[in-house]
Amino acid sequence: MKRANALHYCRASILLAAISAQAATTTTWEMNAYQDFLRGRLSGLSLSRDGRLTLGPKLDTVFTSDQPEIWSVAQAPDGSLYLGTGNRGRLIRVYAAGKSSVVWTADQPEIFALTVDANGVVYAGTSPDGKIYRIENGKAAEYFDPQARYIWSLKAAPDGTLYAGTGDQGKIFRITAKGRGQVYYETGQAHVTALALDREGRLLAGSEPNGILYRITAQDKAFVLYDANLPEIRAIVPAADGAIYAAALGGSVAKRVGAAGSSGTSGIPAVTSPPISITVTDAQQAGINPGPKVEAPRPAAVQQTPVIAPVTTVETAGVEKSALYKINPDNTVESLWSSKDENAYDLVVSGSDLLFITDAQGRIYRLDRDRKTTLIAQANEGEATRLMESAAGLIATTGNLGKVLRLATTPGASGWFESPVHDAGSVARWGRLSSHGENGVLFKTRTGNSARPDATWSEWATLNRGMIVSPNARYIQWRAELSAPGAALDNVTLAYLPQNMPPVVRSVNVTSQSSKAASASTGATASYSITVTDSGDASAAGTSSQTLSRAAGPQIQIAWQADDPDGDKLLYTLYFRGEDEREWKMLRANMTENAYLLDGDVLADGRYYFKVTASDRPSNPLSLARDAELVSAPVLIDNTPPTVVTGAARREGSGVEIDVSAEDRASVLRRCEYSIDAGPWTPVEAVDGVTDSPSEKFSLRLAAFPAGEHLVVIRVYDAAGNAGLAKIVVR
Repeated sequence: MKRANALHYCRASILLAAISAQAATTTTWEMNAYQDFLRGRLSGLSLSRDGRLTLGPKLDTVFTSDQPEIWSVAQAPDGSLYLGTGNRGRLIRVYAAGKSSVVWTADQPEIFALTVDANGVVYAGTSPDGKIYRIENGKAAEYFDPQARYIWSLKAAPDGTLYAGTGDQGKIFRITAKGRGQVYYETGQAHVTALALDREGRLLAGSEPNGILYRITAQDKAFVLYDANLPEIRAIVPAADGAIYAAALGGSVAKRVGAAGSSGTSGIPAVTSPPISITVTDAQQAGINPGPKVEAPRPAAVQQTPVIAPVTTVETAGVEKSALYKINPDNTVESLWSSKDENAYDLVVSGSDLLFITDAQGRIYRLDRDRKTTLIAQANEGEATRLMESAAGLIATTGNLGKVLRLATTPGASGWFESPVHDAGSVARWGRLSSHGENGVLFKTRTGNSARPDATWSEWATLNRGMIVSPNARYIQWRAELSAPGAALDNVTLAYLPQNMPPVVRSVNVTSQSSKAASASTGATASYSITVTDSGDASAAGTSSQTLSRAAGPQIQIAWQADDPDGDKLLYTLYFRGEDEREWKMLRANMTENAYLLDGDVLADGRYYFKVTASDRPSNPLSLARDAELVSAPVLIDNTPPTVVTGAARREGSGVEIDVSAEDRASVLRRCEYSIDAGPWTPVEAVDGVTDSPSEKFSLRLAAFPAGEHLVVIRVYDAAGNAGLAKIVVR
């Protein structure tokens, strides 16, 4: 039933999003799925995979440091915790009662690695340009210098041997006494990011940037357990049954190196070396088919000079960021969990469950044997760094600001959940908030007009019989407080009516265009038929004149552009009025088109305005519909050609002079030209030099005019393209 609800929600969300984008009608915002609630913030609650919120174990703050990061944590035999911090390189001891003290301050800014041996001796690795220190009875002394840039991981074996994973040349050191150590294995990777010992005491190592998990059985002898498709093996946890769990992610080392580099180092080194094939022998000797040959990076025989290059973290939306793997005793691998949004930084095996912590607000998840994920607690911190079981219970450490948190073993008495901020798209009128769940849930809301809640938002307000009393605004957020035993919540629906935004008419353009002829056959028609024979005789049923039809006049096109911010359907009404008129006359109403054609000769000469009104009433109740309008620039309509008058032709020697006057009532004149005996047109300018007035005079001086009778035609155009003609016969 829950799955059906989730599917219904997905479909409904898409439908409601479409509705809310088309009209300002009552809309609902619903949250009922696991991913919905993950987008919010919670405290004291757990979230099950089927999207149900219940009271969960609280995260109590055990210790708050003055350091921005807690990079590493290790537990002493007496139950106290040692913390390696940055960016001042402090080693802090936190006792079971919560008291703390600074044990030692390193000369390097970061302590990325810590381990405690069976005798309670602490080993700390500093970075960058770090060394390994032995801290006993509050006194620190240099223990070993691996000549490495970074010390990422340390592991103390039961026999007193200390292993160190380093960077930027990806070497693992085996240290047996002060100043006595050697390279145990060279991975050929840039960094060795994690170390652990399996149940048989064999060393496990994780690397970066190829995300390879090794099992190292002797000096220079390793077996690749898994080659992940993510850059870094962040954490390794062996289980009692022989299984090995690993967390892989991208970008963590780059982040830590960047932190170290910002503390006074000159650059971030990364080493590259050619890949060399490793031949696996221990699996073959055990009678296990090792599968295809594994190509894993190994260093070349000759030490290479490190290539200094910046390490850059690039995150791509929609690409897997983190994953949890299980390597079974027979070396088969299972992918237990992955995420495109969160980085799993550490993990703990607890019975048949797997607990892990992510960087998304310090979330702690439980993955059970059926691979169902439950969000059991959320620290609401900037990031989480480590997770471990201690004598006091499950411990989590965070950065930005460095804290130590302890997870309670039983559900708390109360908890709260804050939804993500919802954008109504415009100022909305809020309706009812309804929910499905058990008793003991108190709802509050707050609203505002900024995308993030700030001081301008309203205060949290309790519902009034299910109705939201927060002021109308564009954004809203709700909060659920669970305080009764057995209180639960798995569905919340919030109804609202967004304000209908008016449409916008962005432009009105008026243009003239030629229309089709009045009839396809009226290019040249005679009033009466005339028959001409090859003998030259003509017989006519009437007069011999022929009438040429005038093509229909040009049309006026009024076109406009309009849109609606809500995506509503629009109806248009078109009006016009003359320059000397006061009232608008409607041309057409309730149009869905964005253009209208008007015969050019239905309006007399003069200046006109056109107005377009857009209404969103097809998508909204009549009382909430909104209108918008826009008026065009003045449009000059001129259908009448200029009047052209010629004076008598005057002979001047071998030439001829003709005076011409032209006038137009609606627009200025633009061009004058003449033709002799139906020959080509020759332009002539006005007497005053520029043809730019409604009335102009022209003087035609035709030099070397031929003798005999000739026809002179004068044509004058106005600004609207109308042509007026006159003729004179010169003999």
